[in-house]
Amino acid sequence: MRAIGICRFSYPALGGFKRMHDTVEEREAYLYAPERMELRFRHFETLTLPSIAAQKDKRFTFIVLTGERMPKPWWDRLNDICAPVEQIKIVTAEPMKHRTAMQLAIQHELAQGDDDESLQFRLDDDDAVGTNFIRGIRRTARLAGKLRAGWQNMVIEYSRGYSVKLTPDGILAREIQGQFLACGLAVLFRPGDPKTVMNYGHHKLHHSMPTLIEPETHMYLRALHDDNDSHARTSTKGLAPLTADQRAFFKERFNVDEAAVQAAFSAPAAIPGKA
Repeated sequence: MRAIGICRFSYPALGGFKRMHDTVEEREAYLYAPERMELRFRHFETLTLPSIAAQKDKRFTFIVLTGERMPKPWWDRLNDICAPVEQIKIVTAEPMKHRTAMQLAIQHELAQGDDDESLQFRLDDDDAVGTNFIRGIRRTARLAGKLRAGWQNMVIEYSRGYSVKLTPDGILAREIQGQFLACGLAVLFRPGDPKTVMNYGHHKLHHSMPTLIEPETHMYLRALHDDNDSHARTSTKGLAPLTADQRAFFKERFNVDEAAVQAAFSAPAAIPGKA
């Protein structure tokens, strides 16, 4: 059973974007603005990447989709930080609707391997999953073998996690119980299925297929900041500094280190072209 994840990192999608632009060039100028890219990198480097690198089950592929014309300094930085994680594949695509681009990337990856069932998941470039996420979704799919024998697809969701805000002083967090968030869930597909996880809105998956929900295990960190796609994600209500126990738990469960967050968000921006 294959496991394939995908995220988009500053990909210049056409349509469906919170800030609309008249041309691809305008969109790329917005996406690759130095201040914005520094914000995205700091979240990716301290949340997403550590959690993917520390997965206990290494049998997966994680696709990072970006644009073909990402400026070289950012392109080099992305490749450098991802290089140590052999499961990561950086894929570029010309501008198109982001769902289409991500579908094509997953389908291409599926075509490179055996004709087998696949567990597919999506993750934003500023979120994290538990280090036992791949192990957990694979184990659940295996144990549910008889139950899902007649099902075309199945959703596996971990509904419990944290909202987090990263600051120079550390991590602010609040526990949440989500409902079909993009992070913390995966979809099982039969061999030869032409559809992918990107053919479905994650918040409506339960309208299309049976779902198994695990409500106890904390399995994701969902970042809050001003560049989130959804305005609702910028709410800081209820956030509090990590306790000592939470700090240790974040490191053990997500491989997220508060000291690394403090260092990253306190450092001067590494903006190309500026001293």
